[in-house]
Amino acid sequence: MTGFVITPPAVPALAVAGSDQVFPLRRVFCVGRNYAAHAREMGSDPNREPPFFFTKPADAVVPASGTVPYPSSTRELHHEVELVVALKGGGTNIAPEQALDLVWGYGVGLDLTRRDLQAVAKKDGRPWDMAKGFDASAPCSPLVPVERTGHPSAARIWLEVNGQLKQEGNLDEMIWPIPDVIAALSRLVALAPGDLIYTGTPAGVDALNPGDKVRGGVDGVTSFELEIGAAE
Repeated sequence: MTGFVITPPAVPALAVAGSDQVFPLRRVFCVGRNYAAHAREMGSDPNREPPFFFTKPADAVVPASGTVPYPSSTRELHHEVELVVALKGGGTNIAPEQALDLVWGYGVGLDLTRRDLQAVAKKDGRPWDMAKGFDASAPCSPLVPVERTGHPSAARIWLEVNGQLKQEGNLDEMIWPIPDVIAALSRLVALAPGDLIYTGTPAGVDALNPGDKVRGGVDGVTSFELEIGAAE
């Protein structure tokens, strides 16, 4: 039998709310500009763009609790609060009417972004992986099984920084609802159990600073509370 030449890394996982079990992570997909107001604040036309996706490493997902480190190489770290979908099934070319059957549960997370690095990459026509896929760039709450949440489609999504409301919207404002997101993504890659999908953020993204206290949630699903650590 062939052995590994180094010790295999641990499987990334997320806590499950109210359980000592964890949800293993395979891949992490993020939907860009899925709320019209956010698309406009980022300089795009939401009426013309089909959904587009980017990825983060699975081990960039960390608990959205305690202290989350302020990353290196940026002076403009932005928050983006998002509903997170955890898949128990997969496949390709999934029909929207079958997509929700693949969902294991939901969480609420942050797509943290080095906005200054992203702006430079966009200007130069370069990939912006390092603006999105850095260490601890995807804090997420414990996941809640769908049996407890149902499939949220019209719930308030919000984020506060130091007690001040920064982002607020409703899931029914998504340009591409969850079934359409899953279906569109399955036409690009084969989805599988353990995949996470960050479903986009409402308007109001802004900078975070070391020491900021951040709270966010989706009503009827779950919420989180964390603090931004010191800059490196």
